[in-house]
Amino acid sequence: MADSKNSETDWRAKLSPEQYHVLREGGTERAFTGKYNDHKGDGMYRCAGCGAPLFESDAKYNSGSGWPSFTAPVEGEAVTEIVDSSHGMIRTEVRCARCEGHLGHVFPDGPGPEGLRYCMNSASLEFDPKED
Repeated sequence: MADSKNSETDWRAKLSPEQYHVLREGGTERAFTGKYNDHKGDGMYRCAGCGAPLFESDAKYNSGSGWPSFTAPVEGEAVTEIVDSSHGMIRTEVRCARCEGHLGHVFPDGPGPEGLRYCMNSASLEFDPKED
């Protein structure tokens, strides 16, 4: 299990170059290119860095944004949110609470009771299908 105390060498050995760019450097994959954008499986989306459970498939919806979108994380402690003022914008960055990997951003324009859209990078996620 990986955590934020891993060395850069450890992270680079564990992650693909795209995963490293997103999770450790705060990068973003191009819209509509991620493997989970149109994914419809039943199961759990986990952090690609450490395996922590992040989002259940029931919370996934098609936002049309080009990135996998969710209405809420699996539990309140699964992710942390911090103010991101990069690129001339004020946004809320979402990180894995366990390994501090960058996942994406959350926006106040989603469906559901909270009205949130957790817009995640596919490169930051791994999917664990539900067993029958």
